[in-house]
Amino acid sequence: MALLTWQEKYSVGIKQIDDQHKQLIDMINELNDAMLTGKGKDALMPVLNKLASYCVTHFAVEEKLFDTHAYPETADHKEKHSKMLAKVKALIGEVQSGKSTVSIEVMNFLKNWLDKHIMETDKKYGPYLNSKGVQ
Repeated sequence: MALLTWQEKYSVGIKQIDDQHKQLIDMINELNDAMLTGKGKDALMPVLNKLASYCVTHFAVEEKLFDTHAYPETADHKEKHSKMLAKVKALIGEVQSGKSTVSIEVMNFLKNWLDKHIMETDKKYGPYLNSKGVQ
């Protein structure tokens, strides 16, 4: 069952970024499916690690565009990326140590973060980067 579905409202107007956001949505849905089917920590960890790794890759792509085109909100946006990565890494550590499991609350956090981040933060850079010729 999909926790989050790509909708055109999420488009930032940059194909590469939209495609990466779609991948992040797919990974969150994969993690949600694993949790709902009661898979153990060993099955969940590869999905969590893949999500964390992909976040690093995705954030680096965005940040390179920001730096290349002097996006005025770069520092704030990078800080949000850093905080999200720290939360995902903390979650991985908690699951590995047995202190936590992937739960409905965790999945809702990931869903809400991605939705809010795209709609409130990423949507801001789309028009700016488009004006610099980034499509």
